[in-house]
Amino acid sequence: MRAIVVDRWMEPKDMKLGEAPEPRVFAGTLGIEIRAAGCNFFDILMAQGRYQVKPPLPFVPGAELAGVVREVGPGVEGFAVGDRVLASVPLGAFAERAVVGAKAAWKMPASMSFEEGAALPIVYPTSYVALVHRARIQPGEWLLVHAAAGGVGIAAVQIGKALGARVLATAGGADKLAVAKRAGADVVLDYRDAGWVDAVKEATGGKGADVIYDSVGGSVTDQSLKCIAWNGRLLVIGFASGPIPEIKANRILLKNIAVVGLHWGAYAQHEPERIPETFAALFRLYEEGKIKPLVFRTYPLAELPAALEALGSRQTWGKVVVTP
Repeated sequence: MRAIVVDRWMEPKDMKLGEAPEPRVFAGTLGIEIRAAGCNFFDILMAQGRYQVKPPLPFVPGAELAGVVREVGPGVEGFAVGDRVLASVPLGAFAERAVVGAKAAWKMPASMSFEEGAALPIVYPTSYVALVHRARIQPGEWLLVHAAAGGVGIAAVQIGKALGARVLATAGGADKLAVAKRAGADVVLDYRDAGWVDAVKEATGGKGADVIYDSVGGSVTDQSLKCIAWNGRLLVIGFASGPIPEIKANRILLKNIAVVGLHWGAYAQHEPERIPETFAALFRLYEEGKIKPLVFRTYPLAELPAALEALGSRQTWGKVVVTP
């Protein structure tokens, strides 16, 4: 089958479409004909050999997919050939076909496109669990979302609005601010303007943000603590800027705040019961029209290098998708 094969550590520009062995279905798995696959920044790091997980070479990268069930493995119940599904996988999404664990696959709502399905399996559960279970956000609270035009950022904006929060969003430049606004943000702020911290205070009547969704890290985390409310919750989602921040404990004490981490990938090991309820909630929100994955552009699979280059150079917003 056609696939992107990483046979040495390489830059995205060096990736090429080639041939890979046909994946074989076994007990507990589904054979999927892939119609769309989502791109993530960690796909770049993994190909470069810089990610925390280094798969043995050669491997087919890609962790999010949507497609059609073409084979059901022994012991699998609840799926049939022809079902439209989305799934998250450790590897293998940048190909024509994949084998996925049945427990990691979910039937898509009838109205959801394959491109939307491929844009959902990682970023939307991340934002949902962060806001609902970790921050316990309440209707009427102020939610500040950083990098609000990115994949997890847009998901956080949409879910925050669906939960009744008032949403402030930061992004870089007019185009990305417009995307955050389209996703539902009440107030948009350019993080390149040094006055965004004061703007958050002004928008909230001097109170500050009750919940801050921080996938950026670095200096943004430090600045966020200057505009967080009393009893506020700082959600640590990731470190897209590179540097991992250090937070002085006295600042946590003085404002009575909580610093809360979220590692969605670890729920399969530690709280597996959260996973089906999270996807069920997300599908309900989708069918109610309260969330909708925003796709920046769909590339042919052969153009994955261009897709990852655009993603890595921050030229994109929302999700970047490839189709076999």
